[in-house]
Amino acid sequence: MAAMTDIKPGFHDPVLDSQAVFRAVLDAMARPGRLHRVSHLKDVPAPLAPATAAVCLALVDQDTPLWLAPDMRSQGAETFLRFHCGCPLVDDRSTAAFAIVSGGKLPGLDGFAIGDDAYPETSTTVIVQTEGLATGEGLVLRGPGIEATHRLAVLGLRSGVWREWADNGPLFPCGVDLILVDDQTLAALPRTTTVTEQEA
Repeated sequence: MAAMTDIKPGFHDPVLDSQAVFRAVLDAMARPGRLHRVSHLKDVPAPLAPATAAVCLALVDQDTPLWLAPDMRSQGAETFLRFHCGCPLVDDRSTAAFAIVSGGKLPGLDGFAIGDDAYPETSTTVIVQTEGLATGEGLVLRGPGIEATHRLAVLGLRSGVWREWADNGPLFPCGVDLILVDDQTLAALPRTTTVTEQEA
């Protein structure tokens, strides 16, 4: 365990900052693909991105098991999350309420919890650290919360992700949700959003 003086600080105002990040995530889920800046944390332990850490501090607690992909693990990150969130870190991603992964090494989506018809909310929300997010180009998004279509470019994802995402949608009301992160910016893709890689 790292010394207490080695743990990076959390929110400056835990209540207000947590509420602000929570609202940003809710709006991101309601408006898929829209970018939201969450600048409440800047100095966070590698390899966590500031937005990843902020989402965890706002949404993860002792009742939400968290899985860290192997390349997302470090003593600093694990200590930070345990200290500020009080969350259990699990070894089996199928038991996780939240997961933190890198886009380039994102595991297969079918290995995460998808919930069940009685409790679809017990699925995994996967926080994916990308190499860049931009609107107005890239993927074509459709579904609830999008008037017609929305364009979102996501850099640094391994190949095959969107084929797996196409299999995730028909599982509704079950299925995983994605929170895409780039530094202090996030966007969300709930399970109801369809993604195509170019216009038909």
